[in-house]
Amino acid sequence: MDSEIYGQYEIIDAHAHIFPEKIAENATANTGKFYDLPMRNCGTSKNLLERGSEIGVLNYLVCSTATKAHQVTSINEFIAGECAEHPEFVGFGTLHPDSEDISADVRHILELKLHGVKIHPDFQKFDMDSPEAYKIYEQIEGVLPILIHCGDSRYEYSAPKKLANVHRDFPKLTIFAAHLGGYERWDEAAEYLVGLDNVKFDTSSSLAFLPPEKAAKMIRDYGVENCFFGTDFPMWNHGDELERFLALGFSEHDNRHILADNFKECLKIG
Repeated sequence: MDSEIYGQYEIIDAHAHIFPEKIAENATANTGKFYDLPMRNCGTSKNLLERGSEIGVLNYLVCSTATKAHQVTSINEFIAGECAEHPEFVGFGTLHPDSEDISADVRHILELKLHGVKIHPDFQKFDMDSPEAYKIYEQIEGVLPILIHCGDSRYEYSAPKKLANVHRDFPKLTIFAAHLGGYERWDEAAEYLVGLDNVKFDTSSSLAFLPPEKAAKMIRDYGVENCFFGTDFPMWNHGDELERFLALGFSEHDNRHILADNFKECLKIG
């Protein structure tokens, strides 16, 4: 990627995963096995900053998912610690529907000054529109945004049509719908998720699979103002993802908004 091309833009990676160094290699490998995809990087903060610096990334939304309820506190404290050490990071905590006290977990996230919540229904094994999940949304609607993994052809947990149900029942909940609203289920996402207020979309783990014209149409249908650039690090390299994004052919104005401005405005940063 020519530095003169990306150097004209501010860039925020709105979807990146990090893990403690002692488990990062295994956690990264297990993610790759889950999706049967090669992982381009190891999911440490150091590696994220190194890869992102190659295209001049200014900020990163960093998160990790609790697959068991007892992991929630330690993961949230890890993310907060990494944010304190690296001011480039915008941390999202995690919640789990099996927690004994979700309200206490939310208070802790706020005390840690994290900016939102990340859940992954396929990893955590619950339907995103289930009563169990609704216990989470009830606690954070109007309080914190939530980044939700959406889509997988193998499971129904995170089906895009379920996200439409969540939006119907929690209209004031700010939702970041990952992977253009539905990894491997983009047709379903386009059917159910266009025109929903308070729903934003990131480009992560989408541009490598979709024809550019289809990805560009989805972004236009969702509204350029509702979309963020994201990489799904450590799965993809920042340079490759930026090259795929710029190949969509948006205007300079739209590029600036998707690459950084929309995210900054939504989270009131910068």
